[in-house]
Amino acid sequence: MTTHTKRDSPVVAVYAPIGRDGPASADLLSRNGMNAVVCHSVAQALQRAETDADAIFIAEEGLFGHDLESLSTWVNQQPAWSDFPFVVLTSKHQQPAVAAWRQRMVAALRNVSLLERPVQGITLTSALKTALRGRHRQYEVRALLEARERASHELEALVVERTSELEKANLELRTQMDERAHIEETLRQTQKIEAIGQLTGGIAHDFNNLLMVISGGLDMLDRRADPERRKRLMDGMRQAAQRGSALTRQLLAFSRRQSLAPEAVDLARRISQMRELLDRSLRGDVQVRQQFAPDLWPVQVDPGELELVILNLAVNARDAMPEGGSIVLQACNAPDEQVLGRRGDFVRLAVTDTGTGIPAEVRSRVFDPFFTTKEIGKGSGLGLAQVHGFARQSGGTVWIESEYGRGTSVILLLPRAEHAPDQIDEVEPANDRALDASAGSVLLVDDDVEVAALVGEMLEHLGYRVTHATSATAALGTLTNECKVDIVFSDIMMPGGMNGVELAKEIRARELGVPVLLTSGYAEVAQQSAAAEGVQILAKPYRLEELATALREAIEGAGAVVG
Repeated sequence: MTTHTKRDSPVVAVYAPIGRDGPASADLLSRNGMNAVVCHSVAQALQRAETDADAIFIAEEGLFGHDLESLSTWVNQQPAWSDFPFVVLTSKHQQPAVAAWRQRMVAALRNVSLLERPVQGITLTSALKTALRGRHRQYEVRALLEARERASHELEALVVERTSELEKANLELRTQMDERAHIEETLRQTQKIEAIGQLTGGIAHDFNNLLMVISGGLDMLDRRADPERRKRLMDGMRQAAQRGSALTRQLLAFSRRQSLAPEAVDLARRISQMRELLDRSLRGDVQVRQQFAPDLWPVQVDPGELELVILNLAVNARDAMPEGGSIVLQACNAPDEQVLGRRGDFVRLAVTDTGTGIPAEVRSRVFDPFFTTKEIGKGSGLGLAQVHGFARQSGGTVWIESEYGRGTSVILLLPRAEHAPDQIDEVEPANDRALDASAGSVLLVDDDVEVAALVGEMLEHLGYRVTHATSATAALGTLTNECKVDIVFSDIMMPGGMNGVELAKEIRARELGVPVLLTSGYAEVAQQSAAAEGVQILAKPYRLEELATALREAIEGAGAVVG
């Protein structure tokens, strides 16, 4: 159906084939402001409806004999907005056949008004004007539908445009995020390089001092005959070696490469045993006080790492009090605390000083690795990072409370132990004489000649006969050649494709029946595999007494298994 435009004079198609009904009706409609067009057939009237007519006025006799099905088809094919109006002039005939036909005609035309002859002029014009008003409402509906469709198309176009813009913006954002990630990674690498520089200065300074004490002491031993002076030199070298071991433990704890061995620890007793060490590490103008709750719970931590943490915090507190002051070690129970996503019982340990305090802009960085406010060579920046790593690895936490100019408190929450700590007997110092030479024989496996020479001396001093092999392969060859030994004492990290753990596995696979004791300065690399094999690891550096105990336990343990 052709789209009709709004006109000042609506068009009415008129079809009345008998007499002068057609021309008379058209004349009447024209006088009442309607453009009446006389048609000569139903098809012509429908054609005008397709083009420009707004309504059809038709006499029912013009429809007699016409196919009502075709009329119904035309009506049903109109657009959704259209319901074309028909005004039909009927007669008074009420015969059943005519009445039935009129019912079918009304159903076919659908929007139809019936006017019965004789009809007055005002009735005809008013009926058609009503039909035309209805038709004009349909045109308005059509206009609204078309406007809605245009708006829909415009909205779809706008959505497509906005989607395209959004995709472009997302692409730009992803590009910016990738660039930012690249810049951040570059910055992290730069910070690592800067941190390595800071680490190099502090660690190199500390180790050079330790090496100076050891190398100078060794040089002076041959030049001093006085036993007192020789003893002082030996004590200094031992202390330097212990400091070097502690510094290495700091590095490993910071990098989380050193496995902790937590056990139940009596905090008050352990710190009391450290008083001599603390007094030697602090100045005379720094006083240390302890305030421990009488019912203090034991804590589940690595005792060696705990001592290192206390020493680090005490030294930091000392450095923060250049004019002297006091350090208070306080501990109390902290039941039902929420730490690291779990709730439980903890012990609160606080190390408080009366020093200069920490400025707010520095406070947030104190646990950062390598961060230090000390001069180059005066500190590696690992102390508080090691404290943080120890607390988190132990299942606790740590934080700092400080006010610039009024001191600092470092507070740790350490997990409560489920049982009381074991009572450890005091270890008697080893006698400086050679032990009984019947201790047994050891196959020593180490690729470092100097280390092997020193360890061989220690083993011989303990009364062992020593056979040396420079690799795991050489050690297997020695054992295959029926060399009788009581234990294999091997380094873990060795060249040649087979490490100490693999050597222990091979000895067990060949059923040679020899116990194995491993040693390493970096035991974490093989800790799990060694534990799976049931092999003990003695961490370097170790003292003579520790070596003797480890060898004895390994030999006795193997004997118990065989028995």
